[in-house]
Amino acid sequence: MSQRVFITGASSGIGAALARYYAARGAVLGLVARRRAALQELLATLPGEHAVYTVDVADEAGLRQAAADFSARFGVPDVVVANAGVSVGTLTEEEGDLRAFERVMRTNVLGMVATFQPFVAPMRARGSGRLVGIASVAGIRGLPGAGAYSASKAAVIAYLESLRVELHGSGVKVVTIAPGYIETPMTAVNRYPMPFMLPADEAARRFVRAIDAGAGYVVIPWQMGVVAKLLRLLPNPIFDRVFARAGRKPRGLPL
Repeated sequence: MSQRVFITGASSGIGAALARYYAARGAVLGLVARRRAALQELLATLPGEHAVYTVDVADEAGLRQAAADFSARFGVPDVVVANAGVSVGTLTEEEGDLRAFERVMRTNVLGMVATFQPFVAPMRARGSGRLVGIASVAGIRGLPGAGAYSASKAAVIAYLESLRVELHGSGVKVVTIAPGYIETPMTAVNRYPMPFMLPADEAARRFVRAIDAGAGYVVIPWQMGVVAKLLRLLPNPIFDRVFARAGRKPRGLPL
């Protein structure tokens, strides 16, 4: 039987790269994104039979309908990848950025919960499955000018840990992937050095290897895992002094 994989944020970047990789392995895909034209363009390049859903992950009802349709047509997924995410520079002092904070948190955190929710009980009943959440090294410590994004990814890491423990012994694996810099439209706008950057297709290959292994938590690439461990160890005064000068993502990007 073909592997069944449900991916959000599938129209570009990591999501599209994962779709290409899984399709090449013969998987049946459920592809979710806001941009229908981009989804259809991706679909036209993929071998096999797949389903596309034009849904914003902030739309809980739309996600439930997509999950129900995919499960009815192909069966409960073997892998669900909550990949949809948005990023924008934010400053707490700017009143107008409150809306950006809200959008980032709703998409990156609540959108992940809403993506997983329809599948948890069926997977538990079956006794198998992978729930994969795409976090970020940016969630390890708060980065300047990225309060919304760092906070959302820190929340995602903690949420996925809670879910992993809740499902312990059920046969359902929760996989937390914390990428470093990946070549995607999200990083293309950054105006600062991005060490150890990976092409999206290579990142997808490494992600799937971690998913297949049922890894509880993994940083990709591994070099950023070393950086993440060092960041955790830095005393606040040193961290503050070093990162006060760090580059910042532009504010006002479309979300």
